Amino acid sequence: MSSSADSINSRPWADARFELLSLWVVQELGHDAAEIGVASADASFRRYFRVRLRDGRSFVVMDSPPAHEDIGPYLKVATLLHAAGVHVPTVHAVDRERGFVLLEDLGSTPFLPELRRPGRAAVLYAAALQTLEGIQVDGLSAASELPPYDTAALRRELGLMPEWFCGRHLQLELDATERGLIEQAFLWLIDQALAQPVVFVHRDYHSRNLMLLPGDATGVIDFQDALAGPVGYDLVSLLKDCYIGWPRAQVETWVREYRARLLRRGSSALCGRNDREFLRWFDLIGVQRHIKVLGIFARLWWRDGKIGYLDDLPLTLDYVRDSSARYPELREFALWLERRVVPQLAIANLRAKQAAPK
Repeated sequence: MSSSADSINSRPWADARFELLSLWVVQELGHDAAEIGVASADASFRRYFRVRLRDGRSFVVMDSPPAHEDIGPYLKVATLLHAAGVHVPTVHAVDRERGFVLLEDLGSTPFLPELRRPGRAAVLYAAALQTLEGIQVDGLSAASELPPYDTAALRRELGLMPEWFCGRHLQLELDATERGLIEQAFLWLIDQALAQPVVFVHRDYHSRNLMLLPGDATGVIDFQDALAGPVGYDLVSLLKDCYIGWPRAQVETWVREYRARLLRRGSSALCGRNDREFLRWFDLIGVQRHIKVLGIFARLWWRDGKIGYLDDLPLTLDYVRDSSARYPELREFALWLERRVVPQLAIANLRAKQAAPK
């Protein structure tokens, strides 16, 4: 290993895969790296490192351990999104055997902190909605190349909530009546999801996966799990973000504006009969998504030791409560949430944090 790579690896978080990654960048690809440091990690086994070159350029390297994460879907979806005019990271080099990808650096400013600055939400959401329009309209034919967001996928995701959120996190023992109520709600939500027009679905289109580019343009990351599925899914991921919330009236305004965008593009088949039906699609796929996320966030703590997501559970649960209460078919489920789930969440979060390693 060169002296450059030696200095790069003198980090307390360096491990065997990081050393392999450093060798790949410095010796095999021939980049004169001044520094390689952690860029980010996501809710999977993937990690991202930023490579700073001595000439001032920078790249991001995705570390995707082959035993856990196949880079094939990432590369395929990146190609499809790029063809639809979406700014995703350009792929500069790939090592499929070891699971390394050298990517364009889209910077280190996600939308989330910018959205919290006064006056920025309108500008950034306009940009994000324009990009989503491209994904759904210009990427419509590409959706046929993705796996379907089918009954099995929807069912598997919904099942995370009873297991990890209710059982493991809240420590609720559900009786037969409760399990039946949950099952009935889940089956209905699956039917509603499958009734929506099918588009290219990013599946995690929110403020942490949208990067602020020069000119307030939008860069899109973390898209490897894309599926062909409900038109409302990415829209609700964006506007009912688990990391930041907005008043219902503002959300409804953005939803109507987005439907108007689709109509102007001649995509009436994606828009429903009227604003009310489109909003219903938005709300109901949001219930499915946020039920799933409750399970995922709980699992990230109990299985993976990532406790930070517990702070996002209250907002996520609020989304489920609000939309469930709006639709008669979910009213019993909404009442059950208020009676059995809501009183336990703060207690469960406190219990988990007290038990967490200091």
